[in-house]
Amino acid sequence: MKRGRDQLEADGSEEGRGEQAAPAAAEQAAGGDEQERQQQQQPGDGQQPPAQQAEEDDEDDKPLLQNYKMSKSLRKGIECPYLDTISRQNLDFDFEKCCSVSLSGHNVYACLVCGKYFQGRGPNTQAYTHALEAGHHMFMKVEDGRVYCLPDMYEVQDRSLADIQYVLNPTFTPEEVAKLDSSVSWARALDGTEYMPGLVGLNNMKQNDYANVVVQALIRIHPIRDFFLRPENYKSCNSLLVQRFGELVRKTWNPRAFKGQVSPHEFMQAVMSASGKRFIIDQQSDPVEFLSWLVNTLHHDLTGGKRKKRSVITDCLQGELEVVTLAGTGKAKDSTQDVTDRVPFLMLGLDLPAAPLFKDALEKVIIPQVPIFDILKKFDGQAVSEDIKHGRRRFRITKLPRFLVVHVRRFLKNQFFMEKNPTIVNFPVKNLELAACVPVPQGKDGQAVPSKYDLVANLVHEGKAGQGQGTYRVHVHRKVEEQWYEVQDLRVSEVLPQMVALSETYAQVYELKQ
Repeated sequence: MKRGRDQLEADGSEEGRGEQAAPAAAEQAAGGDEQERQQQQQPGDGQQPPAQQAEEDDEDDKPLLQNYKMSKSLRKGIECPYLDTISRQNLDFDFEKCCSVSLSGHNVYACLVCGKYFQGRGPNTQAYTHALEAGHHMFMKVEDGRVYCLPDMYEVQDRSLADIQYVLNPTFTPEEVAKLDSSVSWARALDGTEYMPGLVGLNNMKQNDYANVVVQALIRIHPIRDFFLRPENYKSCNSLLVQRFGELVRKTWNPRAFKGQVSPHEFMQAVMSASGKRFIIDQQSDPVEFLSWLVNTLHHDLTGGKRKKRSVITDCLQGELEVVTLAGTGKAKDSTQDVTDRVPFLMLGLDLPAAPLFKDALEKVIIPQVPIFDILKKFDGQAVSEDIKHGRRRFRITKLPRFLVVHVRRFLKNQFFMEKNPTIVNFPVKNLELAACVPVPQGKDGQAVPSKYDLVANLVHEGKAGQGQGTYRVHVHRKVEEQWYEVQDLRVSEVLPQMVALSETYAQVYELKQ
């Protein structure tokens, strides 16, 4: 079974990008194919257990510990003549922390003068050699943030180093997390520019804008954001992807960053490893495919592959559909009665009406518009969707998710090329009432459950269809200000809600109003 979007969109229809849907609706639950996931990715692949890594660090520095008494000495900042040689402008902890000489990621120290990474601090190591050759004496161990002076070998402790240690590993208390949506906060970078913690640009290293918009959208889901801001919540998870995603979330919300943008380099390295290079930095991919793969993989790693175990992903995004396959079609082709299934979903796929083929009287192509309520009627339990593989089916929402993710299917792959449907979807930025177009589930008391949603993120595609064609940007809602922003890689700018509603939306995230 293919991973990714097929496990998320519970309607199971063919996507139109050449991927086949899952063979059975029941297999499209959030957990995905456990055996395939375990084969394609191992949690913490390439990472050593902390105890083993610490033991190897000691082994690496054994000559240092045996022969240099100074290596165990501790000095205050006032006693170190090289403290003022630190250059914070050169420090960038966003990139992969591996030695610039040996390319090893083991026992790495960052030079606090030039920002380069070197392995070890004992004699005959790259950091020691760099200290002698370049005259750079201040080094920080990236694993724990401790600072050493080389080649003198002593450790330096001073309050002036706290800001560097915080940038290396931002931390948040429960009280700080609780205040994120209650007060407007701005921060100032080293170059004097101001930025908004939580709404910073993400560097497009080559063609990873598809991943940047997904990250910006996911951190608008505040329970997911709050969960990953506290490493204690997933400290027992050895998945490198989970750890790197958590680091990226903490860096985007860092109120004491040295610069007003973040590079997702380490996160993308983990993505490439976990996806078997299905998603890479220098080739554009579909953000909806990436979103479906990412949330499924995070859920799988957080739960240890246990399908029925819940995670912060399913708590936020998972709903349920009733899928009725009409007799004589699909899985009910040998049955005289309809077949009914209950299927969990993390995303709903919405089908656009066919775009017009002809120009109007003024020789201009008409760009049609459709209300989102019309295409949501696919899930009213009455409309019949036809699919060559899955037959004729009806869908009805039986459980609403806390955050509703919808995907507007704009792309269709025919025999020759990829086509893009330019139809504009009209949607309300606030108060999307599902009860206006589909029957909503009832609570235990027989009353209708809340079904009104507010938009929090809107992914947009611009340009032509096809692999590597066009660009992606995202509109995000900053709740604390009640203001909309448009984010495209490093560019962050204010945008009017009316402009959000006029965009060629590709995917959206809605939050349920309680």
